[in-house]
Amino acid sequence: MKEELSSPFRGRGGLSKRLIPCLDVKDGRTVKGVNFVDLRDAGDPVELAWNYSQQGADELVFLDITATVERRKTMVELVKSVARQINIPFTIGGGINEIADADALLNAGADKISINSAAVRNPALIDELARAFGVQFVIVAVDTRVMDGKNIVHLNGGRLPTEKETLDWILEAESRGAGEILLTSMDHDGTKGGFDNGLLKQVNQVVNIPVIASGGAGSVQHFVDVFHQTGVDAALAASVFHYGEILIPDLKATLKQNNIEVRI
Repeated sequence: MKEELSSPFRGRGGLSKRLIPCLDVKDGRTVKGVNFVDLRDAGDPVELAWNYSQQGADELVFLDITATVERRKTMVELVKSVARQINIPFTIGGGINEIADADALLNAGADKISINSAAVRNPALIDELARAFGVQFVIVAVDTRVMDGKNIVHLNGGRLPTEKETLDWILEAESRGAGEILLTSMDHDGTKGGFDNGLLKQVNQVVNIPVIASGGAGSVQHFVDVFHQTGVDAALAASVFHYGEILIPDLKATLKQNNIEVRI
């Protein structure tokens, strides 16, 4: 069982479920696609961050999907701009390969950092980051897709399958010091057909750290379902928030009506 009250990741709200808009950032703009491809512009990330903080988002996640040597400098400037605009926690991911990358982003104002492909290629990076900054600062993001009946971890924005089974990798990440797991079902991502509740429930039952559900949100009911059916700590979405299809105050009101505790 999870230690619901003692976990350092619950923040201000105790048992409250968290709603987390995710902003994929490419060349300084927020973008969104379907199944990790066909990207289209979704706006200025700093403006969106401010808007979400006003709406009542609990946290934000920024994922830098730009492959450039200028990445760290660019992301540090973005973090500084966001930190000046909002007062809710936010996470930065993408291109974090060593302690220095994480240190620069945290010093610029990020509350947590997220690692994905770099952690799979070098699992000891999780240990190093947890030792350097504390487990509460380290999110391990996992992109998974079903192949031959098994959930398999994928890298490079979902383009490269590995030999790692998803549940095995999540348990290893937890043992190495991951503070949270951000689990994205690539089969569901961008489809607006609902979260992968079967996998999320399976993962949430075996780990002792918070799980963030990602991939597939398309309606308010999908959020009700993921919290009721899986017990995850948070749900993350992008396009339904970016394009105004779901407004966070309305979503929170509906969750509350369904006896799901949220911060209003």
